[in-house]
Amino acid sequence: MRDINLPLPVARAVLRPIFRVTLNQRAPWRMQRLLLEVGSAAQLVPSGTTIDRIRLGGRPTERITATSTPTGAVLYLHGGGYAVGSPATHRSLAARLAHETGSTVYVPDYRLAPEHPFPAALDDAEAAFLELVDTGYRPDQIALSGDSAGGGLSLATAQRLIARHGHTPAALGLIAPWTDPNEISKRDSDLVINRRWSRACAAAYLGGGDSSDPGYAPLTGELVGLPPTYVQVDVDELLHGQCGDLVAALRAAGVRVQFTESKGLWHVAQLQAALVAPAAAALSELAAFLREAIQSADIRDLG
Repeated sequence: MRDINLPLPVARAVLRPIFRVTLNQRAPWRMQRLLLEVGSAAQLVPSGTTIDRIRLGGRPTERITATSTPTGAVLYLHGGGYAVGSPATHRSLAARLAHETGSTVYVPDYRLAPEHPFPAALDDAEAAFLELVDTGYRPDQIALSGDSAGGGLSLATAQRLIARHGHTPAALGLIAPWTDPNEISKRDSDLVINRRWSRACAAAYLGGGDSSDPGYAPLTGELVGLPPTYVQVDVDELLHGQCGDLVAALRAAGVRVQFTESKGLWHVAQLQAALVAPAAAALSELAAFLREAIQSADIRDLG
C-alpha cells in the first residue's frame, strides 16, 4: 500500500472534529474505545507485515514482524490516557516501526482504567518485558517505546525493571510522553486532546491510589541509570512543557537524550504516518534511534 501525503492544513481540518468527538470526557469510555477502533481502519499497514496474536505477560499481544530475521525487540506501549487505545489503534505505527527498525515489535493489550486502575498497566508492562527476557532476549536487546500515556508507562516500566530486577532496556523511545498526570496544563486544548479529558483520564487511572507514587508519575521517580532516551513533541501540544521538563531532568541525571520538537504537527501525529509525510519522517527518526540502540547491543555481543 502506498502512503498518502495530505497537506498539513487539510490533515488538521479532517482530524480536529474526529478527535473532538472521540476523546470526549462526556462519552462513556467504552464508546470512546469503539470509536477509536473504527477510526484506526484508516491507518494503513505497510505491505509485507506479519501480525501474530499471542499472549505476553498474561495479556493478549500483537507480535509484528517485517523480516524473516528480526534483530532484537521493541516493546511498544500504546497511548490513550490509560483508559482507551489498543494494539489495533496503534497497529499502523507499530508495523512501520517493525519495518524501519528490523526488530520484532510487541504491542500488549494492557489493562485499562477505570476498570483496572494503577498499577494494573504497569504490572502488565513489567510482566511483558520479563517474559521476553525469559524467552531468550537480553534486556539490552529490548527497547521500550510508547506514546502519550504509553510513553509515561514506558518510563515507569524502565524505572521498575532497573530497581526491582536490575534490567536496563536498550533504549527508551517516547512520543509526547505523559510522565506526570498530576500536572494540570495551562492550555485548554490542542488539536487532539483537551484538559478536561486528560483530567478524567488521570482520575480514572489513579483510582484510589497514591498520586505521589513515582510509578503513577514517573517524572518524579529515579532517572539516574536510565538508558539512552528519545523524546519527540510538537511545540503546540498540551504536553510540550512537561516534555521539556522531562528532558531537562533526564540530562541533569546524566541520561543521553535526543530531543526533537516539531512545528505544525499534533499530538502523536506518528499515528497518521501513512497519511502525512512529516509524521512519517518523525516516526522514521524514532525508528533510527531504536535501531541503533538495539544493534549496538548485538555488536557488543559479537565483541
